[in-house]
Amino acid sequence: MSRTLIHGGTVLAASGPFAADVLVEGETIAALLQPGTELGGVEERIDARGKYVLPGGIDAHTHMEMPFGGAFAVDTFETGTRAAAWGGTTTIIDFPKQEKGTGLESTLDAWHAKAEGQCAIDYGFHMILSDVNDGTLKEMRTCLDRGVNSFKLFMAYPGALYSTDGEILRAMDTAAEIGGLIMMHAENGIAIDELAAKALASGRTEPVQHGLTRPPELEGEATSRAIRLAEVTRAPLYIVHLSAHQALEAVSEARDAGRDVFAETCPQYLYLSIEDLARPDFEGAKYVASPPLREKSHQPSLWKGLRTNDLSVVSTDHCPFCFNEEKQLGREDFTKIPNGIPGVEHRMDLLHQGVVAGELSLARWVDTCATTPARMFGLYPKKGVLAPGSDADIVVYDPAAEQVLSVNTHHMNVDYSAYEGMRVTGRVDTVLSRGSVVISGGEFRGRKGHGKFLSRDSCQLLR
Repeated sequence: MSRTLIHGGTVLAASGPFAADVLVEGETIAALLQPGTELGGVEERIDARGKYVLPGGIDAHTHMEMPFGGAFAVDTFETGTRAAAWGGTTTIIDFPKQEKGTGLESTLDAWHAKAEGQCAIDYGFHMILSDVNDGTLKEMRTCLDRGVNSFKLFMAYPGALYSTDGEILRAMDTAAEIGGLIMMHAENGIAIDELAAKALASGRTEPVQHGLTRPPELEGEATSRAIRLAEVTRAPLYIVHLSAHQALEAVSEARDAGRDVFAETCPQYLYLSIEDLARPDFEGAKYVASPPLREKSHQPSLWKGLRTNDLSVVSTDHCPFCFNEEKQLGREDFTKIPNGIPGVEHRMDLLHQGVVAGELSLARWVDTCATTPARMFGLYPKKGVLAPGSDADIVVYDPAAEQVLSVNTHHMNVDYSAYEGMRVTGRVDTVLSRGSVVISGGEFRGRKGHGKFLSRDSCQLLR
């Protein structure tokens, strides 16, 4: 069994930083040692002096190879997980997408076929539940037996992914009964479609209309409605990619009342805005995602929500489409622009920039990017913490290094960067996935097929 010692660094945990050396044996962490402890039989020593040592990041919301509106997300499980590793993420949880008229298990089988033998890091699955009926409600139980216990529904996209309130109620009832977690895309899709149709009828076709026809009030309304349905059924609820202060207010109120309601936000909502959607010459199409980018005035509320734990997790909703190809489908009609922004590689750096700016503590950085996602989705303490017996998913991070984010240097399989030219402080130095070095010295040392499927337990944060 190989032994690796990471020495001289500052270990970061959700409880705060402390000095320790980390001993890895095989695929797991064997011990946290007093700094400078002499050991024999160590095959590899990693010098972490002046650097942070933290648990590998968990991106709990990605869409590799996902079909959308006649296009496919351009990162495969191979390219997407390799890019994630470059950014210090050692686990992703992706979304098998059920199509209307198909089953959950057959969909899960299809995504296993896509991912197996391709991933550079470990991975799990949530299920997109787009067709609620007696059969798929029964299949929620079998998905649970197969290690998939979270189910995403949509209040948006009528005619494709949309579920009615009655269907949502039925799915929540089943989730409450079997111990599953409901994830919700909370936007009022019926009203949004009316606003979009009105814009198109008046000749307004440019990308910024995507944001203007999906106002924050309709995200707030849908979030509040989802919370009320969860109260009726006593189902735990997780709001995905929250972008607006109206939605955050609804989540905060529910959490203050002791409800099992959780929410994530994404880096794009912390750093980008509707001004990006309004870029000329169709450049705004690069920034089309749902919910849309908001006015900058929403950003302080989101940072505060992360500090107070009303926003529990930061994920990316990574769903990349090339600007010069797939995004062009909507050049004459903003409703046809594939929705998605690339970001799986930059989440840890962008949130560390929040630490640099005084928005987050080091502990909260680790908590929102690794520890709480592990607890939320039944992976703790195997993932999300540096402790004896945990998987040796470890990031050595240089907090003083500077870098400029760019399409010319990123590793995602997409032809633009949403953060082009942004200068950030902090950079991944070394990454281990289950004890194997996958990033070191500016080189990728991993391999496709190293990543394993993770069968997950129930949410560990329920009251």
